[in-house]
Amino acid sequence: MSRGRPMIFGEVLFDRFPDGSEVLGGAPFNTAWHLQGFGAAPVFVSRVGDDAAGARVLQAMRGWGMATAAVQTDPRHTTGSVEVELVEGEPHYRIDPDQAYGHIDAACLPGDETPALLYHGSLALWGAESRRALDELVRRFEVPIFLDVNLRAPWWTAADVSAWMDRATWVKLNIDELDRLEGKGGDPAGHASELCRRRGLERAVVTLGSAGAIAVDAHGVRAAVKPTAVIEVVDTVGAGDAFASVLMLGLLEGWGLAVTLRRAQDFASAMVGVHGATVADPAFYQGYLDTWSR
Repeated sequence: MSRGRPMIFGEVLFDRFPDGSEVLGGAPFNTAWHLQGFGAAPVFVSRVGDDAAGARVLQAMRGWGMATAAVQTDPRHTTGSVEVELVEGEPHYRIDPDQAYGHIDAACLPGDETPALLYHGSLALWGAESRRALDELVRRFEVPIFLDVNLRAPWWTAADVSAWMDRATWVKLNIDELDRLEGKGGDPAGHASELCRRRGLERAVVTLGSAGAIAVDAHGVRAAVKPTAVIEVVDTVGAGDAFASVLMLGLLEGWGLAVTLRRAQDFASAMVGVHGATVADPAFYQGYLDTWSR
């Protein structure tokens, strides 16, 4: 794939933790933030409320050097927020989806630059407006699609996810999501390969938590990666988003699959050692870029 700017579509919201802290997040936003840290200059397409929280989102983006032109302001719906409960280090979410990110307006989408790829998740697509907006982007640009599955009960259906997979090029999901969609038991790589065959996917990547990740294609060709060291876990919020960001960076830069998986695993392992899903320190990202360039 030729180097170009990725387009990231979906939710931005504040994760609210039991200790009263708030952390800016949302899977697409986290992914876009990381890509910006790595110098990929993503176009982030979302929607915030005309409220103080929305102003904080835009301020944070500008402070990180991210373009804000494709972030819409909604006069009726509030900026997104999610209550996060950590149970044995694993996040559990309480979501009210009727917030600004669910009302992305197709009439206000960017259209002057064709992206190298289009990323989207599944949470922001709960409502008809955001679905129409994504459909318009898919129609307008006709570029490869990276689907990052985020199954948040009850805001998804198997039929919807199936339809999104049918037009995707690559899919990333975790082992629990694979089990929900394909059934438990057996070989995860086999299930993922069958998923590729049925949906016409170029590749599926399945994250396995502390066991690492696997990547497979429709022909059964697979690669795997495991953490290289014992990980001290602070929280796992956004670990999958960190992994996805480096998968996309590998696609943009033309890295090989094995190299991309190893770098994605190393970066995700580092992110579970910090509180929240992003880091506002350019040196944190530059350190990885320096290592990867050697």
